[in-house]
Amino acid sequence: MVGSKNYRMTRFVSLSLMLLFFYLPILIMIVFSFNSTKSLTHFNTFSLRWYEELFNNREIMGAVQVSISIALISTVVSTIIGTLTAIGLINSKKLVRNVILQINNLPIMNPEIVTAIGLMLLFIAFKVPKGFITMLLAHIAFSIPYVILTVLPKLRKLDKNLADAAMDLGATPLQALIKVIIPQIMPAVISASLLAFTMSFDDFVISYFVTGNGVKNISILVYTMSKRINPSVNALSTIMVGVVSVFLIIINLVPVLRKNTSKKALGAQ
Repeated sequence: MVGSKNYRMTRFVSLSLMLLFFYLPILIMIVFSFNSTKSLTHFNTFSLRWYEELFNNREIMGAVQVSISIALISTVVSTIIGTLTAIGLINSKKLVRNVILQINNLPIMNPEIVTAIGLMLLFIAFKVPKGFITMLLAHIAFSIPYVILTVLPKLRKLDKNLADAAMDLGATPLQALIKVIIPQIMPAVISASLLAFTMSFDDFVISYFVTGNGVKNISILVYTMSKRINPSVNALSTIMVGVVSVFLIIINLVPVLRKNTSKKALGAQ
């Protein structure tokens, strides 16, 4: 009994220290984003000075615009392509499905630096000018595998005869896809799109290698600003943490809310 209590206490302390190690620097950064002075070690008084400077800085606002534009466009494109690919895979032969899934897993298992260098060399080989378009294509490319893996589990749970039943009732293949299959997997599609947006919005490594012509997203700008003392970095990073946290909360809440709604609907029947 004593040994069991000691084990639980040790596990609790270890977990607490681990969480402290991960999240204390973020909390310190958030606190100092509201500091009235430039000091990064001594907190003076509460102030929104650095947030005001942040929103008045054209370079930062340009980077925010680039990040949001690329994240939105890449999310829409990768979600459509990834969802259609997942639907195609679920109806493919087992050998074909397994081969494509293994290929799909390669970008996820590879270190980001490998993917970044590969994409950079690809754009150089085809003489594509690096800038907004190359960054957008890169974000679409690394988001699609995650969309496929997020949507596939939901598709596996569906009755394989749904589409055939819809077409037997007069629906065209396109109508069966839009009106029957997509609504059934919509929670997974939403989760996949939110995940794709989050990954695109805060990506640094791949973006850094494929950009050019002065095009910067938020992550690249934060990296360049971190080389000099600029408390606006704290404010910008705090906003990024807030945005990513909101999307992660939504990603986790959507399946739960959907499940509760389904249970209430079944209970009402």
